[in-house]
Amino acid sequence: MPDPGALRVMIVDDSAVTRCVITRIVDAIPDCEVLAAVGGIAQAQAVLRDHVVDLILLDINLPGIDGLSGLPALFALAPDARVIILSGSCAAGSPTALHAMSLGAAATLAKPESSPLAGGFAERLTALVGDVMAKPRSPGMAGVRSDPFDVIAIGASTGGIHALSRLLRTLPDDMDVPILVTQHLPGSFTEYFAQQLTTLARRPVDVARDSLRVQRGRMILAPGDAHVRIVPTTDGAATRLDRRPAISGCMPSVDPMFESVAEVFGERALAVVLSGMGRDGCRGAERIRAAGGVVAVQDRDSSVVWGMPGAIAESGLASTIGTPDQLGAFIAQRKRSA
Repeated sequence: MPDPGALRVMIVDDSAVTRCVITRIVDAIPDCEVLAAVGGIAQAQAVLRDHVVDLILLDINLPGIDGLSGLPALFALAPDARVIILSGSCAAGSPTALHAMSLGAAATLAKPESSPLAGGFAERLTALVGDVMAKPRSPGMAGVRSDPFDVIAIGASTGGIHALSRLLRTLPDDMDVPILVTQHLPGSFTEYFAQQLTTLARRPVDVARDSLRVQRGRMILAPGDAHVRIVPTTDGAATRLDRRPAISGCMPSVDPMFESVAEVFGERALAVVLSGMGRDGCRGAERIRAAGGVVAVQDRDSSVVWGMPGAIAESGLASTIGTPDQLGAFIAQRKRSA
């Protein structure tokens, strides 16, 4: 019979040998017991549907859904669990470790390549479990709200069209949150791009104009010759075109869109920054975070140019970092968890 006072631990690792070794390490920790040791995300979800788990020890390289992509789904089933990522690619300060922490992991620990017991791994894991469980848990995934967004504002430049396509395909058909997009493009291409987005996003797409209402189930695209600003109205919000030079030098610029979204929607806003050159969007992202909103950025490896998302990540403004597919899953999961 399980000890009702023990810390309930689940191990998720595709290696049976590693699961066995980590099980022995955890069982040797006072007041800890392994509730389950499974080889993938699907099996972990099955456990969480029937059992309460306090701590998840999660590998990244898993068959099917990798650990980081599956992390939001695990949090949806076990919102109060702590997660420690155990992976050879999770050295302290590495991009993978930062990504894991941005998704809500409490800590990361690099597994030794030669043997699960090499280099004092057992002692380091034991100490880390104690440290993690002794700290108060931040509310929500990565300290971020779990309620839905009222608007999603997306900024992108070089490489952004492909990234945007991947992200939009990941969003569920029934998600009707209004979406605003500023993509650095010449004006002559805007109408054609809007037609493409209509198919990709599976929703109507309007090129922004003055006094265009922000409506659920629709997307608004910045024209090539003006920034999009959002202004409050008596019954919601609308767009206003702004042709004044932006600090970034871009036309259209992501910053004015983000800044105005922060003013109108505050903590109910989600800003997404995809591949692009320069720092456009960084000032606006700062406003979004200051207003209590969420900022998600594309990771370095999947970006054609990591300038725009990298500037935000390196400034500590990113709530989460991931591939376009992972960002789409993050948005979809947050929508479903509301």
